[in-house]
Amino acid sequence: MYAIENESTKPQYNLALEEYLCLRAARGGSQFFMLWQNEPSIIVGRFQNTLEEINASFVEERGIHVVRRNSGGGAVYHDLGNINYSFVVPDLSLDFDFALFTGPIIRALAAMGVPAELSGRNDLAIGGKKVSGGAQFRRSGVVLHHGTLLYDANLEILSEALRPSQDKFQSKAVKSIRGRVGNIKPHLPAPLTVAEFQDRLRQNIEGLTSLTLDKDALDEVENLRAGKYSAWEWNYGESPRFTERKKMRFPWGGVEAFLVADDGKIAECSFRGDYFGSGEYGHLLSRLVGRPYTKAGVAQAVDGFDTGSIFAGSDPADIVALLSPDMPN
Repeated sequence: MYAIENESTKPQYNLALEEYLCLRAARGGSQFFMLWQNEPSIIVGRFQNTLEEINASFVEERGIHVVRRNSGGGAVYHDLGNINYSFVVPDLSLDFDFALFTGPIIRALAAMGVPAELSGRNDLAIGGKKVSGGAQFRRSGVVLHHGTLLYDANLEILSEALRPSQDKFQSKAVKSIRGRVGNIKPHLPAPLTVAEFQDRLRQNIEGLTSLTLDKDALDEVENLRAGKYSAWEWNYGESPRFTERKKMRFPWGGVEAFLVADDGKIAECSFRGDYFGSGEYGHLLSRLVGRPYTKAGVAQAVDGFDTGSIFAGSDPADIVALLSPDMPN
């Protein structure tokens, strides 16, 4: 596995570099690992509505970057007290397997005397407080797993910059972001700087070979940065048109559906949320569009359909519950 040398702290560039590594892995079968940092940024999940996730006035006042990533899941705050890690490997599991990738991180932290453990679907926790969140993107036979490691992050700014849905707090029985998260640094037997912690972390990941990218590779990354990750259309995009908005939280994530109904039938449907999945809705939409906008109509549309291929961990009953109108059928 190649360890990529990257000193950039610009989120638009770093996310472009991740995408380049996925494309390169798909072309040639290589495997990559990377540690990286962003200056103050909010990184929004692929399927989220950006403006609903951020405290826009605070973000603008502080000059905090807002960039959308390719993977699903929820929005996260990065600063230079946070270390990010990325694995890019062949997709052999065909499932969103977080333990496979958090294992090496947990072992690396344990080697430094830090007792982290997997918590929930995609977090690492120490003493009940989240210190890391992970997300995945799967495409073209490649899986990207990346995560945050809150080492010495500014948790006050984190709690001000993010404005997540309140149902997350209700589902976890905690009243604020600040109450849910913590830093790794206080749990070390002896203090380390951020740079020392990053070096120790990398040393404790086995089987790595350093790789510095050549000019052609860097040019490809730059094209992705300029054409995609710096574009308003990608990072914010247009809000979906809808006549009815449905919102629910499931064990596999929160999801909003935006529906347009015409003549009592479903004419359009789109989704946003912090779930994981393929993002390829075409087969589901072809079943939904034209159906009567009733619970029975939705149930017929999803009957026998593998909803888990789009919303990982879901089943058809979840989609029926989400999309059914609030009226008698």
